[in-house]
Amino acid sequence: RAYIFSTPFQPPPSSAEPASASAITEKTDSKSCYFLCLFFTDLCSYSVTQTSLLPLLSWTDFKEAFGLFDRVGDSQVAFNQVADIMRALGQNPTNKDVTKILGNPTADDMANKRLNFDAFLPMLKEVDALQKGTYDDYVEGLRVFDKEGNGTVMGAELRIVLSTLGEKMSEPEIDALMTGQEDENGSVHYEAFVKHIMSV
Repeated sequence: RAYIFSTPFQPPPSSAEPASASAITEKTDSKSCYFLCLFFTDLCSYSVTQTSLLPLLSWTDFKEAFGLFDRVGDSQVAFNQVADIMRALGQNPTNKDVTKILGNPTADDMANKRLNFDAFLPMLKEVDALQKGTYDDYVEGLRVFDKEGNGTVMGAELRIVLSTLGEKMSEPEIDALMTGQEDENGSVHYEAFVKHIMSV
């Protein structure tokens, strides 16, 4: 996906600084924290997409995509390439998902161990079967930031949690995601924001 990065964010003048991520989560109950982790893990990996491409692709397509990542010519790929291949095939697994499916390998194993196509294919199907969050889940996750109950959250707070919760996003990624989402007061209408994310 191509993104146009905005200029660095400058929060609007305020008498109170936005709360830190730890302060935010300390004020939420266990259900809300669950939704927060669900939302931001999915969001940071762009895994809110609900449509799977796998039924539209053939075994040959899978094999061809796998082969493009074979840099050695041994019909295998490194563990640390598995997530990229899955994303090339329309999946959006989190790094945590892929690590778990690979058996929680060490950093050295991720870089040095390799697997063949026959081992990869069941992993791809397992990722495709993972339960995805729904629109209501993501709205609920953001609602805990809606202090006024008016359907908005502070953009500055949203930026903090995007960089600290779930699979942390970089500043350029956050800028791209937030472009056009903040109003003149620096607030984000979170229902529209979730619809925007799910259409990316």
